[in-house]
Amino acid sequence: MKLWEVILKNQVLVTAVTGWLVAQVLKTLIDLALSKSFNPERLVGSGGMPSSHSSTVCALTTAASYRYGVGSFEFAISFVLSMIVMYDAMGVRRETGKQAKLLNSILLENPLKLNGEILQEKLKEYVGHTPLQVAAGAILGILLAVFMAQYY
Repeated sequence: MKLWEVILKNQVLVTAVTGWLVAQVLKTLIDLALSKSFNPERLVGSGGMPSSHSSTVCALTTAASYRYGVGSFEFAISFVLSMIVMYDAMGVRRETGKQAKLLNSILLENPLKLNGEILQEKLKEYVGHTPLQVAAGAILGILLAVFMAQYY
């Protein structure tokens, strides 16, 4: 049990995991409200509002700033990681999702008369994020870290 006590006392880790968890739950609730159906994949999947990737890394970075200060290497590493993750979510991963959506629509029509082996699985379309989804995740992560700092 000592291991769990040590883990739960780690402000940076607990804050980052909380950022991910809260964003995933919010993403699932927003999807439920918009689609009127529960999609369990939203609890762990990527894409959607708010960005759980952004929430996680911004919670991590903010907690690192509280715990170690903005002059620390922990903050520097977290900050650079956050910038890469958020840039990637809006760039490469977002474009991948757009391409998957287009390919899925083409494969559904099957104009090339491809056999069933090639068409067995639909490509995942929820991969990246819009800038608004990334910003919402970032704000969520920062606010959670500020709130949780009171308890450490």
